[in-house]
Amino acid sequence: MSRFKRLQVLNTFVSTGIVPLYYNNDPELVRNVVKACYKGGARVFEFTNRGDYAHEVFAEVNKWCATECPEMIMGVGSVCDPSTAALYIQLGAGFIVSPSLNPDMARICNRRKVAWIPGCGTLTEINTAEELGCEIVKIFPGAEVGGPSFVKAIKGPCPWTEIMPSGGVSPDPSCLEAWFKAGVACVGLGSQLTPKEVIANRDFAFIENKVRECIEFVSKIRK
Repeated sequence: MSRFKRLQVLNTFVSTGIVPLYYNNDPELVRNVVKACYKGGARVFEFTNRGDYAHEVFAEVNKWCATECPEMIMGVGSVCDPSTAALYIQLGAGFIVSPSLNPDMARICNRRKVAWIPGCGTLTEINTAEELGCEIVKIFPGAEVGGPSFVKAIKGPCPWTEIMPSGGVSPDPSCLEAWFKAGVACVGLGSQLTPKEVIANRDFAFIENKVRECIEFVSKIRK
């Protein structure tokens, strides 16, 4: 069971503005990345479900977070089916993110009041997700779907829609500015926040500083 209420989770997505996402099969490495993001000000973190026994890594890190990063809301991404969503919910996931829209997952997540953020690529998919109860929808892959101009076009007829782009989003200020001025609620930041060379060198201070810079920049844009 998640330590956080769904309303708290969704509000944290919006208030923080950035969602770091990362996967590695080494729990210790994941803990270090999570800790760096936490020290930088992030309060939501998406662990991506991409490898064998990934759920075991998540379970270990999520238990650790409860003590070492108590305000960090740990969720899981790349979840494509209801059974996998149920597995991670049982392990305490605070939210579930999907690369696509699978309506069967809505019932699983809604039953336990766990936020579900499905990936959408058209206005029809976005509207369907909202009918299923989604407060925030992911556009994926963000750059390929249409980038900030796609978000701006969607927000025209549907100003109530809350969008999180993922894929093709960088921590570069010009990139963040384009997305937030288009009207996104938050952005998912992956490989460009945790470059391979940074991970190889265990330069967790780089990640901490980059997260802090991004959060401060987003706050400045919003003002």
